[in-house]
Amino acid sequence: MSIETLERLTPLELMTKLISFPTVSRDSNLPLIDWVESYLILHGIASHRWPDPKQPHKAALFAHVGPDIKGAVVLSGHTDVVPVDGQPWETNPWDVVEKEGKYYGRGTCDMKGFDALAIWALVEAHYAEVTRPLQLALSFDEEIGCTGAPPMIAAMQGVVPKGSAVIVGEPSMMKAVTGHKGGNAFATHVVGFEVHSSIHYRGVSAVHEGARLIQWATEQNELNGAATPGPLASMFDPAYTTWHVGIISGGTADNITAKDCHFNMGYRAVPGDDTARLNQMYFDKVNEVKAAMQAVHPEADIVLTPRFAVPPLKPEENGEAEGLVRAVTGDNAAHVVSYGTEAGQFQDAGYSAVVCGPGDIAQAHQPNEFIEVAQFEAGHQFMCELLAKLA
Repeated sequence: MSIETLERLTPLELMTKLISFPTVSRDSNLPLIDWVESYLILHGIASHRWPDPKQPHKAALFAHVGPDIKGAVVLSGHTDVVPVDGQPWETNPWDVVEKEGKYYGRGTCDMKGFDALAIWALVEAHYAEVTRPLQLALSFDEEIGCTGAPPMIAAMQGVVPKGSAVIVGEPSMMKAVTGHKGGNAFATHVVGFEVHSSIHYRGVSAVHEGARLIQWATEQNELNGAATPGPLASMFDPAYTTWHVGIISGGTADNITAKDCHFNMGYRAVPGDDTARLNQMYFDKVNEVKAAMQAVHPEADIVLTPRFAVPPLKPEENGEAEGLVRAVTGDNAAHVVSYGTEAGQFQDAGYSAVVCGPGDIAQAHQPNEFIEVAQFEAGHQFMCELLAKLA
């Protein structure tokens, strides 16, 4: 069906369309952005796109409906998904397949299901002529470190009236999540000096020296885990800041000291833990190891490249976004999560922010990813009640 003949699509029809675009983070999201832009234009809604100057094949999109005033509710989602490579899918990941009360497809849970609901709500709000504005914000590259949201948020300023309450629709089982951990990561390149392993002391093994940094991270986890957590940290699982290396590579042969070793050192920090201090701790350890390496051979080095920095979402006192979500859902329990989202980035930009979306985070990134039909319908009901409040 061509865009010109489309009418007001249902949330399921919208999700099915969004899923059909294989917007893996390494690839372009422009076909999806083009389609959403055209669909909104069809309904008389002007949208704005922010093309990434460093990645011409990617763009963010945002739109505003309702009166041209500040104080909008912002529905925020990302358009990228994780790869399906090597995963044993039983269905086509780019089709929505309903089976046994579940919608299967890559992104149904994380998070094109919410994106579809947000697009549906924006169109409905436009036709309902709401008295409080509603905004849509669709980012990119969330799955590789939430790097697409900050420039999108900056681009929104002065182009659309500033919103006041942001709902980031990551899967939370429609619960109001008011806090999450932040995270930083550094690509770490250890540069050694090659010699035959029989005289290893005359060279510098990048693998062995990199292992010192990884062992340091393990020790930090043990120290943090043994410490008594503060009231805010105790809400998280685990209740402390964690360090992690997930992938490592290096070396050329068993009998040669490794010239190179590459890994990404990252941490997930509980709100309130000073990320500048955490960064400096790693820098100090790197400098300590590097000095010892260069004492053996001056060509040895350790090079750090920042990969991403995701601020935590800090619980707000009388937060507007939290209050709005609780008023709609009736959920009054305290919820925090250990994964990161774009909510902290909106919060740092002066918005009140909360995480609330359909689906279970346990299904995200999995083969045969799904969202329960009941959860998707709960998300639809949430949007209906939200529209009633905006009217």
